[in-house]
Amino acid sequence: MSTIEKQIDVDVPAEVAWDCLHSVESYPRFVDGVREARPQGKSRAHLDLEPGGRLSGVDTEISDRAKGGEKGNVMLWHTAKGESAELKGAFTVRSIDAQHTQVQVRVEYDPEKTREAFGGPKGFAQSDAIQELVQHDLEKFKDLVEHKR
Repeated sequence: MSTIEKQIDVDVPAEVAWDCLHSVESYPRFVDGVREARPQGKSRAHLDLEPGGRLSGVDTEISDRAKGGEKGNVMLWHTAKGESAELKGAFTVRSIDAQHTQVQVRVEYDPEKTREAFGGPKGFAQSDAIQELVQHDLEKFKDLVEHKR
């Protein structure tokens, strides 16, 4: 498994960032490749993806591990059993002060299974592409939460 961690500071209270991460319907606005997203109960979501022009769907399971304080709140997620690409990760939301928040994302993936499921290059090129994608998604998230209010 490979792991990517990225973070970004946003100029909103922690509750605003936390609420946006829990609004599954907003994922297409900040997660590249997600065409549509809809909740399926309290702890599942279905994402319609369009990687490389191919339409596919993936089910995810979501759980919260609220820590509060300096450690922040953590939203864990992973693709449901049986999905071709086994992905898992976490969003951590930490309050910097009353109006500023740090959002960290961690993604764990099997490079070969990810390449098979979504296409793309092998090896370091894929790792670099995924890192750039995660950073780009964080920047889009920042823009969304800062201008949504």
